[in-house]
Amino acid sequence: MQCEEILNLLEKVAPKHFACEWDNVGLLVGDKKKEVRRIYLALDATDEVIEDAVLKQADLLLTHHPLIFSGQKQVVEDNFIGRRILKLIKNDISYCAMHTNFDVAVMADLSAERILLQQPETLDVTLIEDGRELGIGKVGMLSHKMTVEEVAEFVKEKFELPDVKVFGDLHKVVQRAAISPGSGKSEIKPALLKHAEVLITGDIDHHDGIDAVAQGLCIIDAGHYGLEHIFIPFMKEYLEKRCGVTEVLAREHILPFQTI
Repeated sequence: MQCEEILNLLEKVAPKHFACEWDNVGLLVGDKKKEVRRIYLALDATDEVIEDAVLKQADLLLTHHPLIFSGQKQVVEDNFIGRRILKLIKNDISYCAMHTNFDVAVMADLSAERILLQQPETLDVTLIEDGRELGIGKVGMLSHKMTVEEVAEFVKEKFELPDVKVFGDLHKVVQRAAISPGSGKSEIKPALLKHAEVLITGDIDHHDGIDAVAQGLCIIDAGHYGLEHIFIPFMKEYLEKRCGVTEVLAREHILPFQTI
């Protein structure tokens, strides 16, 4: 398939106009007319990911987080982003990102389904499409009342995580929950406004965590990667069903940090 045909498939599942204004999604490096026989999926375009894509002779690298966020005044070897871009170009690998457009179109529902959220509604509305309120995250009811500790263990199981960080009373009984994969600091206020008792998200710092608890909201911080790695298996299945003979490779599930 040509890269352009794959881009059209991506547009169907997560339209570019769903993305937040500050984001940078779509084809960021390469030629849309390039023939693609092998796609490599990952969450981030790190040095290790790009090296693996080169070794596996990928024609297209597709990640969730964009390698290029802000304006690039130079593309040079002594800048880590420039170095990655140059490596992609030298090895004739096109590069595409699906970020907040995927968050809005797929990730919110996908994460809610993982925790069996009942009666889900959009947590933070960013656009209205065909009369539907779409946006970041979901809020709804857990299948039954649980302690915060039980919710944390449930999240660990469903997202295949070794641990999570919890702000709040582990013994507090909750049922109304919000989930927002990625960096969830900005979703604390929407969660409070929609009367969530616990917010499942990532990248919560000390002050935001304790301030949320003071307002009655417990937080389970499962990490940025911890909740968003579900992008990879979803897109692998989606593309394999639609790309014919094009091979779809997926980065293995490896946490990008170590705790000791």
